[in-house]
Amino acid sequence: MTKKIPPAFLVAFLILTAALRAAIPPAENLLPADTLLVISAPDCATFRATLHQSPQILLWNDPLMKPFRDKFMAKLHASLVAPLEHDLGVKLADFSDLPQGQLTFAVTQNGWDGIDEKKMPGILLLLDARDKSGLLKTNLAALQKKWQDAGKPIRTETLRGIKFSIVPLSSNDVPAAIAKFFPKRQPVQELGKETKPSAPGQLVVGQFESLLIVGNSLSAVAPVAAHLTGSAIPTLAANANFAADQAAQFRGSPLYYGWFNAKTVFNVLAQIPPPEPNPEAPTLVPRIPWDKVLTASGLLGLKSATFTYRETHDGSEGDFFLSDPESSRAGIFKIFAAAQKDASVPAFVPADAVKFWRWRVDCQKGWTELQKTLAAVSPSALSQLNSVIDIANMMAQQKDPAFDVRKNLIGNLGDDLISYQKAPAGTSLADFNNPPSLFLMAASNPDQVALAIKNVALLLYHSQDAPATRDFRGKKIYTVPLPAPRMANGMSAPSTQSLYLAASGGSVAMTKDSSMLENYIRSAENPPPPLREIPGLAEAAQRVGGMSGGLFGYDNQNELMRAMFKAFKNSSGDATASNPLMIPKKLRAWMDFSLLPDYSQVSKYFYFSVFVGSTTPDGISFKAFTPRPPQLH
Repeated sequence: MTKKIPPAFLVAFLILTAALRAAIPPAENLLPADTLLVISAPDCATFRATLHQSPQILLWNDPLMKPFRDKFMAKLHASLVAPLEHDLGVKLADFSDLPQGQLTFAVTQNGWDGIDEKKMPGILLLLDARDKSGLLKTNLAALQKKWQDAGKPIRTETLRGIKFSIVPLSSNDVPAAIAKFFPKRQPVQELGKETKPSAPGQLVVGQFESLLIVGNSLSAVAPVAAHLTGSAIPTLAANANFAADQAAQFRGSPLYYGWFNAKTVFNVLAQIPPPEPNPEAPTLVPRIPWDKVLTASGLLGLKSATFTYRETHDGSEGDFFLSDPESSRAGIFKIFAAAQKDASVPAFVPADAVKFWRWRVDCQKGWTELQKTLAAVSPSALSQLNSVIDIANMMAQQKDPAFDVRKNLIGNLGDDLISYQKAPAGTSLADFNNPPSLFLMAASNPDQVALAIKNVALLLYHSQDAPATRDFRGKKIYTVPLPAPRMANGMSAPSTQSLYLAASGGSVAMTKDSSMLENYIRSAENPPPPLREIPGLAEAAQRVGGMSGGLFGYDNQNELMRAMFKAFKNSSGDATASNPLMIPKKLRAWMDFSLLPDYSQVSKYFYFSVFVGSTTPDGISFKAFTPRPPQLH
């Protein structure tokens, strides 16, 4: 006798089955195998919830930030949001809640070969609204009506049962509210050549269940439509390079990730023939073929590049990886590859350093590889480099016949570079941009290297009368006046800075702040409280692999932000003040830094961060970790 299935179980099974069928596949199962670039947040609901608990958003929402925040948001709305909504005929708030599942941006090859101008890469945007699919459908219908009312010739195409609206686009369709933020490009006409008009673009928009699909052509969205409806054509997940990176780099559900198909992109670029010489517009600089540049630089050996970002209760972690097998590694990746050596913080680095990094790169091998790279790209470039060295030798040998740049400087280079920085002494943006710092370079004969750098610097800066060498605790300190910056009228301002250098502790130390150099020399006898013993540093370093991979760095974000708050508040209203964060001029005009709270009131949102780098047979890895500030736990 057959058992009767309970109705409740049957209903639950049907609901679960329907939910599974309705689930939108992840990006790697929707995008084509020829994808060149993908940036994806797999779960926007989780991303949004996590972001709201991040120190940065907690700071932004702090009541102490309200005066600054309110004025900025009012300016933002009046200058950008309201005009953009007027241009588009929509309310941006109607779309802000739509991202619930994945939000993916991708570029696909789409037949692009770098030669045929009619074959361009595909551009895709995928947005999963999940349970807000009805709102998505309503908003799309309203947007289409706005286009029709504006006289846009919209046509409809159906791909595998999915309807797509195709809207023609031109440069005139860029909303004025956005266009004003970008400089206008002046048309360039090369002599003897006719300028071809830009091909008109397209916006292709469709919806499958809860998924919004936007592309720049029907051929770009076609693979997505195929994968959504059961096609067996290869997906990005079937791409061997992506699959390897996904297994190694994307595990643990990152909040967002990116993948770049370097192998395909650089191989296509290498096939592009150089432009034909134009007799009416000759060039004195010989054109270097793309394939030579890409081969010599090592870019053709690069398989892929990835980045991931994760956020946990303990802090945030970002990973960046270059898949560059040792067997094909060349050029810049050999020059700058860190050796697997100790990169821990030396005892002489003081605890009040706000920035530190140590890089175990073999400068001798790097110099050899640089010469190989230059020779492969352009033998004349290597000849010019050698000519500059020969001229420097000839000029320096007028005072010291035994001087030789290759022997005294290059031949003594070591494999240990160190830099650390202290908080700015002043409270202006100029002070913030020029903090006291020290750079150290290991050398087999540091005395020879220090003297060689001094001589070369004097030649480069045309400084004939250098200040006399002085002795400090048994060490020689050389001084090289630095060239003055150019003023707006083209004249040179009075020179106020110098380069100070000395050999000490097996390294050559260089700085523009003499007190930094003197403190470093003193540390041999009277070591300061060391940076390496500050609480939490060793534990944070272990989160990203430790300090033995060849590159390690540290940023005291708490003290850096303290200095930045002071500098910005003191510069408020000064349009000529320097801009250390490179904030766009129009965006900076919306910010009234005088409204920022006293830093001590918001310092709890900042702590420190560490980063490491290492080179393995598989590639080059960089990782960064920022522990969650203790007061936010």
